[in-house]
Amino acid sequence: MEMVKITIDDKLVEVPKGSTILDAAKKVNVEIPTLCHLNLHDVGLVNQTASCRACVVEVEGRRNLAPSCATPVTDGMVVKSNSVRALNARKVVLELLLSDHPKECLTCAKSGECELQDLSEKFGIREIRCDGAQSTYREDYSPSIIRDMDKCIMCRRCETMCNEVQTVGALSGINRGFDAVVSPAFEMNLEDSVCTYCGQCVAVCPTGALTEKDYTWDVVSALADPEKTVVVQVAPAVRAALGEEFGMEPGTLVTGKIVTALKKLGFDNVFDTDFAADLTIMEEASEFLDRLTRHLEGDKTVKLPILTSCCPAWVKFFEHQFPEMKDIPSTAKSPQQMFGAIAKSYYAEKIGVKRENMVVVSIMPCLAKKYEVGRDEFKVDGNPDVDISISTRELARMIKQFNIDFVDLEDQEFDNPLGESTGAGVIFGATGGVIEAAVRTAYEWVTKEELKDVNFTSFRGLDGIKSATVKVGDLDLNIGIAHGLGNARKLLEDIKSGKSKFHAIEIMACPGGCIGGGGQPYHHGDLDILKKRAEAIYREDEGKAIRKSHENPYIKELYSTYLGSPLGEKAHHLLHTHYFNRK
Repeated sequence: MEMVKITIDDKLVEVPKGSTILDAAKKVNVEIPTLCHLNLHDVGLVNQTASCRACVVEVEGRRNLAPSCATPVTDGMVVKSNSVRALNARKVVLELLLSDHPKECLTCAKSGECELQDLSEKFGIREIRCDGAQSTYREDYSPSIIRDMDKCIMCRRCETMCNEVQTVGALSGINRGFDAVVSPAFEMNLEDSVCTYCGQCVAVCPTGALTEKDYTWDVVSALADPEKTVVVQVAPAVRAALGEEFGMEPGTLVTGKIVTALKKLGFDNVFDTDFAADLTIMEEASEFLDRLTRHLEGDKTVKLPILTSCCPAWVKFFEHQFPEMKDIPSTAKSPQQMFGAIAKSYYAEKIGVKRENMVVVSIMPCLAKKYEVGRDEFKVDGNPDVDISISTRELARMIKQFNIDFVDLEDQEFDNPLGESTGAGVIFGATGGVIEAAVRTAYEWVTKEELKDVNFTSFRGLDGIKSATVKVGDLDLNIGIAHGLGNARKLLEDIKSGKSKFHAIEIMACPGGCIGGGGQPYHHGDLDILKKRAEAIYREDEGKAIRKSHENPYIKELYSTYLGSPLGEKAHHLLHTHYFNRK
């Protein structure tokens, strides 16, 4: 690799040819502020619009200031990042951005997490010398995401994430000049577009232009209603990330503290989505083995590979983008929806509560889950299986609002019967975890032998697309795994073209799976944070006494006393769904 030597603030540094000034500055710990820049290390993409000009530097021999995020280095280049000229230009840039920005910091959902706010504080901006007309746009409310384009700084990060990483194509720059804005085509509502609600645009937005729709006060209202029995479920990825909101190291497991906090908030029962993940495996693994058996017997009507269906953003993605393949994914509901269906039938009957008097709340790492609870197929006579879904960030806000000292809380156990889970349930939170859990069960069902080593490490890791072959009896089972919708597209194109030889594929919409969900504490593209969260998930799995879904005693009891058998009539009615052509 050809190397180039440059000098930044009197520091000599050697970097690969093609690097930017910003890359070189980071190597010698020279901090240059940025707003539009976004380095997506996990997919090897960089947002290089150079639109904000907050990173300008002075380059010897160059008349104009240069945007360090988009200016390639040349051998012998001399750069001043801290010259008076560069600092003054950055301050003017910030003042210009603020002159066309609402002064709503106290009520903005991104206050405290806003990069524009942080930079303004760093530069000590206390007044805005620029005065003029402000651009105004209508607010767009969807079930999951709020678009307030008055706060948009046209950094185009969301556009890069939506189009180049996730390949969804819901957002792009439209109009020109003062009317320019990032929007769905023809300025349609996000709800009417191909948006999957994965929330990755929210995760990378530097301001409050894109935020999640907050349902915390809906939860508080339900808790305050004496006529309602309010139960809550907690997704596996939440326990590996929530601690970050309270100053804990990434990857700190806070499972027991979450249970205690939720009981202090006033929930009648605190349950674990991992229980429903075990239930999902019972149905999804049964469906897979049924399809596989019929396929091996020569049934040409059977569709393989089977695709996992736990991620609502992924489901909406294939409904829009690959509707001709909607009969390939598993018909099993997601764990969130399975939990709601069981809570409002089996558990409601068990405790003598009417369905309409039970409120099911879910704590999810995902913004698409907010959309999922509103899908009509998950309602009974208009009453949803899950009433409210809030994110990890929203739960953190609730805990802070209730003045609960989270760090010092004692650990408590989930309530039963819907709180008992296995290690297979918890690994749903990381990419590769769903298919690993399914294989743990499928192996024993096929071979009738005990699976002594349940760790399928070839399924793990943050590679965008992974493949593995597992020996199950006489069959070599070919598994495909993808996280991120751009990678999902590649796998689906392979299936369509006939290149794919997989029997089963797991897909999750977000980087790293649910641990990198759009509702998690912001990780700002730091892969180390995602790795630590994944390690925490697998630590909890290792610490479980039972690590196979079909061995969960409460799952066994549910089938023996209520559901019958996997894929049976009652199980199919409560735990399976169907998909739609949204092209």
